[in-house]
Amino acid sequence: MSGVGAMARRGHRLRLAPLGWLAAAALASLVLAVAVGSVTLSPGELWAVLGGDGSALHQTLLFDLRLPRALAAFGTGALLALAGALMQVLLRNPLADPYVLGLSGGASVAALAAMLAGLGAALVSASAFVGALTSTLIVFGLAHGSGSWTPMRLLLTGVVMASGWGALITFLLAVSPVEQLPGMLYWLMGDMAYAASPWPVLIVAVLGALVLVPLGRTLNVLARGGLQAAALGVAVRPLEWGLYLAASLATAIAVTTAGSVGFVGLMVPHMLRLRLGADQRMILPASLLAGGTLLTLADTLARTIIAPQQLPVGVITALIGVPTFLYLLCRSRP
Repeated sequence: MSGVGAMARRGHRLRLAPLGWLAAAALASLVLAVAVGSVTLSPGELWAVLGGDGSALHQTLLFDLRLPRALAAFGTGALLALAGALMQVLLRNPLADPYVLGLSGGASVAALAAMLAGLGAALVSASAFVGALTSTLIVFGLAHGSGSWTPMRLLLTGVVMASGWGALITFLLAVSPVEQLPGMLYWLMGDMAYAASPWPVLIVAVLGALVLVPLGRTLNVLARGGLQAAALGVAVRPLEWGLYLAASLATAIAVTTAGSVGFVGLMVPHMLRLRLGADQRMILPASLLAGGTLLTLADTLARTIIAPQQLPVGVITALIGVPTFLYLLCRSRP
């Protein structure tokens, strides 16, 4: 019996090893993000600032500019990856992403309308959040109709709504003054410069981990199909509604913080599933760590590659995501 217990403990440690590596990568990405920029901080200078010493310039760079932005990028990436993992389970589609229900389109229309009205950054973010949740309610209402909805019906409704939001976005860009277009386009491409505070995304990411990760075993059952999950005692419909709303809320907070950042929620959980398997007890926490790490590194690259100018972080994630998925598609061909 002692040998069996030792083997079980060893297997548990082996399962947790990838999370340890991902946590170390997350910490390294945050350190790199605060150290690298138009003014690079050496390890000694960084340690001095963290210890309460260092020049006023370095303290301002670290605590007022780089650290809040790095934490906001990490939280945003974590939420997008978590929402992507949930959507891929619930829609039984490994290529589903957080924007599949038109969330990004609804948020974008509301945010662009707020910019066009001349509202401040706080009201633009609030408008984006309201737009994302409004899009969710519309999609759920239309997909449900007079009967019950299915994953396919919900997916098709979301695709149609996304097309409608896209038409409205084009209209708003067409009627906007020329001087407002650069800010609008940067928001549409995803830009961490709009992240006023990192705390909303970080708090929601922590709450998501505390609430959703313990449901990993139940999600493993749900991924096998609603009928099988119901036969095993899972309350399928309430669980699906709760998870859809959780994914929608996570996406809405992420879009509100950074605009439309593509490929993180699609690429991260998909690649983790290829490497770690389909156990949601591993995929959900790994998605939080890997998604945050990816977007933190992408934002660091976006603000340093052509410094002092900055690129929208969505450009970097697209440049990473497109060739990665083309490679995966070519690799998976029979």
